Amino acid sequence: MTGRVTLVGGGPGRADLLTVAAVRALGAADVVLYDRLAPYEALAEYAPTAELVDVGKTPGHHAIPQHEIEALLVEHALAGRHAVRLKGGDPYVLGRGSEEVLACHRAGVPVDVVPGVTSAISVPGAAGIPLTHRGMSHLFTVVSGHAPLTPSELEHLAGLGGTIVVLMGVNTLPSLTAGLARFGMRAEMPVAIVERGFRADQRTTIGDLADIVFAAGRAGVTSPAVVVIGEVVRLAHDGDASAAELMERAAAFAAVAS
Repeated sequence: MTGRVTLVGGGPGRADLLTVAAVRALGAADVVLYDRLAPYEALAEYAPTAELVDVGKTPGHHAIPQHEIEALLVEHALAGRHAVRLKGGDPYVLGRGSEEVLACHRAGVPVDVVPGVTSAISVPGAAGIPLTHRGMSHLFTVVSGHAPLTPSELEHLAGLGGTIVVLMGVNTLPSLTAGLARFGMRAEMPVAIVERGFRADQRTTIGDLADIVFAAGRAGVTSPAVVVIGEVVRLAHDGDASAAELMERAAAFAAVAS
């Protein structure tokens, strides 16, 4: 009998942000393939009878290459098992989930996808940064920072307006900021880097387009981190501001923007 594969979005890394559907899928799993961005600390509770396989992805180093992960999912399913691939964030947001789905389709293996809370939205929110705000930003663009952007992509982003969210962008931050400046983004554009979102050691580093690379180096910023570029960064707060103060600050910036 052929088993099945379920791709599960694990959210930004905290177990209590798993969806109900994600918890159910883990509870029904025979084997779980996970990596460091998923909430793997909770697997003993949520998948107590499953075999747990660490596929070990870290930036620039994949202990098990992507094609081997896909082969493992298919192999387990063809052996009649329910294989769950637990991924950080949402499987379809820069998570290579579509590649794993296609591998299952090619092998004739049934596959389902459980959406997850994407870090592109949730991690800025954890730092008090909304991606949209009336009078300030009515759109946002999510970009992969895994590789440097092309000149045409940089020109498009610089002229688009709104908010830019960059995932996996710590290493390419110098080329990104220099490229956006080259195509007209002003030096004073606010930039935030939110490290380790939702974890106890979450940290936010704030600067502007001209100095954020220096600020990141001085702070020792490391991945995983989400980069946010846009006026909405001005609304960031560290948790000490009261709701009234935050609303006053937002209203002031909206008035200036209008």
